[in-house]
Amino acid sequence: MIEPPEIVDLPLRRVTAMIALRCTREEIHLAMSRGVRELLDAVRAQGASPVAPLFTHHLRRPTDSFDFEIGIPLDHPVAACGRMVPSEWPVMHVARTVHRGRYEELPDAWNAFTQWIAARGLAMTPDLWECYVTGPERGLDARLWRTELIQPLTH
Repeated sequence: MIEPPEIVDLPLRRVTAMIALRCTREEIHLAMSRGVRELLDAVRAQGASPVAPLFTHHLRRPTDSFDFEIGIPLDHPVAACGRMVPSEWPVMHVARTVHRGRYEELPDAWNAFTQWIAARGLAMTPDLWECYVTGPERGLDARLWRTELIQPLTH
């Protein structure tokens, strides 16, 4: 389900653009689909290009609702437009792993990952990040889908 986790520093800041969203668990697929399209359209309208995969920054652990941002690293900064705002991927000290499989399996992957973190006595921040390295664009074989799970840690 998840690859062996590691503790790393993510030292590079990256120029990004984001759209903030709130939705229920039942609305997540539609909210993500529409949010990704809106973000990519707004970025491209300003002549910017993605330089890395889409990501989400969850401001808190999802429950029956989600409070998160959809983002994309860019080749140059953009100006705010509609719900899209310019942003920056921060420097972070994190635990990181990769989930291979369907998005519906992410809650179980996060559970295994946070248990690994807790077993090592590490303290987690309330937020979390997911990078969608590969997904349905690779085809229907979910074994090829890779989602990077990133849990910031307090020092």
